[in-house]
Amino acid sequence: MAAAAELSHLDAGGHAVMVDVSAKPATARQATARGRVTMRPETLALILSGGVPKGDVLAVSRIAGIMAAKKTADLVPLCHPLPLTSVRVELAATADGAGVEITAHVGTTGQTGVEMEALTAVSVAALTLYDMCKAVDRDMTIEAICLVRKTGGRSGPYERAGADALSKQTE
Repeated sequence: MAAAAELSHLDAGGHAVMVDVSAKPATARQATARGRVTMRPETLALILSGGVPKGDVLAVSRIAGIMAAKKTADLVPLCHPLPLTSVRVELAATADGAGVEITAHVGTTGQTGVEMEALTAVSVAALTLYDMCKAVDRDMTIEAICLVRKTGGRSGPYERAGADALSKQTE
């Protein structure tokens, strides 16, 4: 674990601060995050058939994820507000029929990355799916939300070990 002095969101006194990115060059930045909602097979079948009383679960969850990415700085206290250039949220049934995998791809050209925006998009899409289906399945579980990859910025590219295996779960 990093020492307090190494954490960029803490000042020398250990107080939370928003990082000053004004001296950083604007670069193209992308981030992909993923998570899933597990559920009973009957719930997944209801979602896929369009039979959920609240409406098209996948479409509403997709829009909620996109909207959430755009509002991340309002939700995460030390996040910079960013002009996003792209947000794509994908929802697909897992190959084992145990739930829905959610993937968010977010892009910008800016001085800081979009990892938090991608993670927020996945989280809110999952919460929306849960909200729309809770009347038929309260045992759903939101799980495995993680950053899969990112590009751009001083720290360079990042790819989660096993990221390809994660994506094969919905194939």
